[in-house]
Amino acid sequence: MQSFKSFQQRLFQINDATFNDFAWELFLYQVNNNPIYKSFITHLGIDIRSIKNVGEIPFLPISFFKYHEVMTERWEVEATYESSGTTGANVSRHYVRNTKLYLKNTSFIFNHFYGKIEDYHMLFLLPSYIERGSSSLVSMADYFIKRSGSKYSNFYLNNFEELITTVESIRRDAGSKKILLCGVSFALLELAEKFAPDLHDVVIMETGGMKGRRKEITRKELHNYLIDRFNVLKIHSEYGMTELSSQAYSQGNAKFKTPPWMKILIRDTNDPLDIGDKRSGGINVIDLANISSCAFIETQDLGTVDSNGEFEVLGRFDNSDIRGCNLMV
Repeated sequence: MQSFKSFQQRLFQINDATFNDFAWELFLYQVNNNPIYKSFITHLGIDIRSIKNVGEIPFLPISFFKYHEVMTERWEVEATYESSGTTGANVSRHYVRNTKLYLKNTSFIFNHFYGKIEDYHMLFLLPSYIERGSSSLVSMADYFIKRSGSKYSNFYLNNFEELITTVESIRRDAGSKKILLCGVSFALLELAEKFAPDLHDVVIMETGGMKGRRKEITRKELHNYLIDRFNVLKIHSEYGMTELSSQAYSQGNAKFKTPPWMKILIRDTNDPLDIGDKRSGGINVIDLANISSCAFIETQDLGTVDSNGEFEVLGRFDNSDIRGCNLMV
């Protein structure tokens, strides 16, 4: 019988060769200890004993996080992360068993793609997320700010002039640290429209989401506008959501890369159980860091995946909720 501790100890050792074995072990652990996930599969009319490999594992619709406590085993909750949603809407809740592991995972992933957090000044534009107080994105950002060790690392809310002044101060210091500015799309757009600062030496990263603040646009339109106004060569992106523990990153080419313990599969848009070898359709995520909730999530995002496992987000299913961390088409 596997345990949370066993999976936790092995999580960061996963690679392409061991991914399927780990995923299969985690599935058996979760289907036997997560009553919501087990009940979902049973109601589909699937005999759990008939599932023989990773390719046959059913994915839990992401909406279950709105109406149920998606927990594997029972334990004391250390943190509860809530989705942004819209006014009057039900929000998703992700109950976290071990916040230290959750934050360690976020830093491992960042280090994997960008190098050490300590090598950056971490500047964040996350208005509305800060005010909510239960955002996984804010929790991650706060952790990065502290880990960076920079006096300039901070949340800047809507303080655009202070942010620009900070960038100028960092340049005068002439240190070796790089500058990263990470923000929600509507805040970066407002900064670009009102000030159009020269950020040629700054890594600009958008986390998506207009949150009903303004008209939704495609990621390509957003990036082209920000590139022009900020005088940069490319815009980076982060793909994450409340219900996941891991993030994927795009370093300016619109394609997201996942850490070794996260994988994207594509399902048929009309038959959610038809995954197969598809290149475009609904996005399913295997996030093996979701040890204590559910690692097999059916999202409401539409996208494509290539032979290297890199994926693009094209939009959302009709009538799905507007979420804070994704752009719509």
